[in-house]
Formats: sequence, C-alpha cells, structure tokens
Amino acid sequence: MILRPTTLLPLALSTALVGTLLTACGSGSGSDAHTVRVVFQQSLDNKARTMDNHLARVKKQFEERYPDKKVKLLPIKAAPADYYTKVQQLMRSPKTAPDLVYEDTFLINADITAGLLRPLDGYLKDWPEWDKYVDTAKTAAKAQDGKTYGIPDGTDTRGLWFNKDIFAKAGLPRNWQPKSWDDVLDAARTVKKKVPGVTPLNVYTGKSQGEAATMQTFEMLLYGTGKDPLYDAENKKWVSGSKGFRDALNFVRTVYHEKLGPKVPDALDPNVYTWVTGEWLPQGKLAIALDGSWLGGTWIKSGAAPWKQWDKVLGQAPMPTQNGQSPGAVSMSGGWTWAIPAKAKNPELAWEFIEVLGTKRNSVAYNVASANIAVRKDVAEDKAYTGSMPGLKFFTSLVEHTHYRPTLPAYPQVSTAIQEAMESVTTGDASVEKAADAYDKQLKSITRGAVIEK
Repeated sequence: MILRPTTLLPLALSTALVGTLLTACGSGSGSDAHTVRVVFQQSLDNKARTMDNHLARVKKQFEERYPDKKVKLLPIKAAPADYYTKVQQLMRSPKTAPDLVYEDTFLINADITAGLLRPLDGYLKDWPEWDKYVDTAKTAAKAQDGKTYGIPDGTDTRGLWFNKDIFAKAGLPRNWQPKSWDDVLDAARTVKKKVPGVTPLNVYTGKSQGEAATMQTFEMLLYGTGKDPLYDAENKKWVSGSKGFRDALNFVRTVYHEKLGPKVPDALDPNVYTWVTGEWLPQGKLAIALDGSWLGGTWIKSGAAPWKQWDKVLGQAPMPTQNGQSPGAVSMSGGWTWAIPAKAKNPELAWEFIEVLGTKRNSVAYNVASANIAVRKDVAEDKAYTGSMPGLKFFTSLVEHTHYRPTLPAYPQVSTAIQEAMESVTTGDASVEKAADAYDKQLKSITRGAVIEK
C-alpha cells in the first residue's frame, strides 16, 4: 500500500490503540526467540484488507518453511498519521519494539535520525534479490549516512482521474488532457454549471488528510511551478517566501472558495478518501479527482468497492504544470518500506521474514493486488503484473515526470505546516498571503533558519 490519505483519530481512540499495541508487543516482547512480531497499518475501511491478506499468505509460507518459528501479525487500525505516532511509540522501548514495521518513506529519515531503525546493509550484501530493485526505489530508504534502512515494496504516481460520462454531459472532451492549471479549473467550472448535483473536483486538503493533502494536492501543484520549489538541494536549504507556494495555495483556495470541491466539512472529514473511492467516483457524484495510481485496486473484483465499468467510465490525464511550461506534466512518487527497529529483539528472524516477503512471487502478487507501481525490474516485466490493471501503462509513464519528497528529518514537520496553511485557506480563516506568511514563519522555526528566499 502506498501513501494513502492521512487522517487523525480522536484522542480517546488513539490512546486505546496505543494501549492495545503496547500490550501486544510488550509484556516480554521478544522473550520468544522463535516468534517474529510484525506491525503494519490496517485500513480504516473494513473492506480494504489487501495488506492483511498479503501478510497472511506470507505468514503461512514462512511457517511452512520454518516449522519451529511463528509469525505474529499486529495490525494497527488507524489512519497513517496516527499509525506513525503509534509505531514510533512502540519502537522507543526494547519492551515494546516489534521485530518488523511497515514504514512510510516520508517518515523513515526522521526515524533513522531518532535512532529507531537498524541499518540493513549487512543483510543486503548477501541478498541476491536486492540487485533486482530499481535504483530510485533503493534511495527512498537510504539515509544521509549512506546506509539503507528499509526494503521498498512498491511505489506510485499521481494524476487526474475524470468521469468521461459526466464530461460528455458537460460538453467536455472524453479524451480530456488539460495543459495548465486554468484548464483544470475551467473544466471544473463547466461541470458545476452544466451538471448540477455533481462535485466538480476533489483535492485533498487540511490537517485531517495529513500527508495526502501535502503530497497528493499541494506538492502536485508546487512542483509544477518551477525548479526546487520546496527544498534547494544545492544550497541545502528549504525554500521560503516563493511565489509558487502562494500560487499553489491560491489554487486550493479557488477550489473551495468557488465551491468547485466537496463541502468544506466533507473535505476535512477523515473519511473523505473512502467516500471518493467507494461512493463518489463509482456513483457518478465526482467529475475530477487529483489522486493516485492505486485507485483501480479499489474497484477490481477483490477490491474494497468492486466496480465493473470503472475502466470504461474513468479516464486519466497527467496533472499539468502551472502554465504548461516544460516538461508539461508533474507527478509525485512515494512508497512504503519494511524496516527493522533498532531495539527489535529478533532482528535475524525479522530478516528471514523479509526474505520470504521479498520473493518475486510475493512481490508480483502484492503489486497486482494493491495496484502499486513495481520497484523491481523482474516484477515490472512479469506478464501477470503488466496485464493486471487498466491504466497501469499510463501511470507508469508518469515516472519520467515524477518527483520525490525531500528525504530529510524535518520533512514531516514541514508537511504539517503545509497542511495547516491549506486548511486555513480552505475554510476561509486566512487569506493566501496570511497563510503563506504563517508557513514561512513556521518553516524558519522548524529548520532553525536554514531557508532560502525565492
């Protein structure tokens, strides 16, 4: 599973979940040298159990290969932001640290810097499968110290999904390919005018959507405004005060100010992703969605919301750059990795589980089931993968236009500051200038002044 929308759970529920996992991983965690404890995120959508099913299959394979060893799967049913918090809490103590954790690449460097993860280079040098991973995927879990701390299981790209039937009713082309932000907004305005009762455009926004708001909306806009719009790698400084940042905020403001998006309470509801994929798109209630390559996995027969006609009804288009400037399109890529906590009691056993998890057979099965973009060359060439999903060729083609978030410890805090700015313009509590100024102030505090004006 790749970067899904990030949400926060109520405090009472959050505390209960922490207590449950502390109990599961604690009370002598690691005292059983023959059991590997695996922590992963379980979707809030009870029908979305791709990872659960995948790990259950691997658990069976592992226990058949090693009859004297066991796997204990410890799902955390939470939205990503809350999941991150719980995993970090578990990893801080040898009493509660699991043996293997599912880590989002956007957070992995912060956890590495905090000393929560174990480098895997000693294992990788003797693991022939590692040579089959593409270089860009390998760097996603590599720290500034040059060591690798996680094994990626897939990546993703992002673009525009649109309902061709709604577009036909609005007089818009069924093969729509917008060339600028204005083209996207104008199409949404046309739908609003000519097809009442349909939400023209969904873009995730606000703190409740967490990293989904940052990456699937804001950075898809920001990286279409110019070079190094968020972090200047050459100068090793974060970008402050840019016109591109304000323009991206203004796009978000326009969507919600002009009522082109969902109602604001719905947009800020933790369940909006489930509504987009399970109801709004399948039921013809949403015309355009700025979203990820994995959505088709929701609608296949084994998905959370099977929808036979999705590949006929929905079209895809690259997200254009702001004014159509080169290269003309933009995408963002992320991914998740399997990592071994520094305080895990059974790291060798965890690695043995990774070896089973990381066979070609299991990698193909998971990438097909989750609609991920493959990170292994042998998987990307496998016919079971290449023929598994309509739209796969399109989303794979976006890799040439893709960007990766800065893999720096400060990034999670920067991301949160972006979400706050987005929410304030979505609700109308702040103007674009006021929200951008507040972000710049936070950025300087987060990075201790390591900023550059552009």
